[in-house]
Amino acid sequence: MKINDKGKALVKRFEGLKLEAYRCPAGVLTIGYGSTGPHVKTGMVITPGEADRLLDQDLRRFEVGVEAMLGNVPTSEDEFSAMVSLAFNIGLGRFATSTLLKRHKLGNKIGAANAFLMWNKAGGQVLKGLMRRREAEKALYLGEV
Repeated sequence: MKINDKGKALVKRFEGLKLEAYRCPAGVLTIGYGSTGPHVKTGMVITPGEADRLLDQDLRRFEVGVEAMLGNVPTSEDEFSAMVSLAFNIGLGRFATSTLLKRHKLGNKIGAANAFLMWNKAGGQVLKGLMRRREAEKALYLGEV
């Protein structure tokens, strides 16, 4: 499966676009729409087109990871896209052990949707930006976008 246009737009909106490499609050060198890794160098500058290309590459890794974790559990395009957005933000390792994934795999769609809201903290504090993102992911998961 692939993240749909609604899911990709959600990721872009909440990640924001930075054309010059910067250190995120966790100290990780980042560029574009939240792209990290050995390809990001201090002082690096990219174009908007390069940022889109990096995002597509990054999202592909998360699509593959989320799809593998789901196995053959029935999943709508919107559900999948919302889960890819969450995994992109929290990492595949955290997503793999999440209550959200467990509930989705059990067919508890409402419980899974509500579990997006559990991922609203950084450093032990609820962040308004994360709350808004989780509400948007929940709405997408439920097909309300």
